[in-house]
Amino acid sequence: MTRIAVQSVSLEGDLPDGREIRRWARAALAGSEQETALTIRIADLDESRELNRRWRGRNKATNVLAFPSGEADAEGRTYLGDIVICAPVVRTEAREQGKQPRDHFAHLVIHGVLHLLGYDHQEPGAASAMEDRETRALARLGIANPYIMER
Repeated sequence: MTRIAVQSVSLEGDLPDGREIRRWARAALAGSEQETALTIRIADLDESRELNRRWRGRNKATNVLAFPSGEADAEGRTYLGDIVICAPVVRTEAREQGKQPRDHFAHLVIHGVLHLLGYDHQEPGAASAMEDRETRALARLGIANPYIMER
């Protein structure tokens, strides 16, 4: 069983609740038998911008940041790491891309979890594998393939 802590700093607008966020994260972890833990934090623009500047050298807010760990937590679970999702950026992107905000939140939670699991999208083959895993997890949740909408 995976322990998923959900924290929220952003109080603006309609946010998914912790139960929903955990369900999305578990969809990304489907098939994993490993005892794990992770934290998902819903951030505001200032926190996202500061973290992105500090860790990636980019002085702007971004939709999702993933900080892999892999260390064991106090209970012996593998602590996968932390995911930070910027709620205002997610809502803006959803509106600009014609997506439902909750669907876009779900996609980015899954995307972040996959980064914690070692997936990446820098190389075409790796990007394809990551997108495939994302779309399968989203389909299990009844959410359409977000990449079809973008093309």
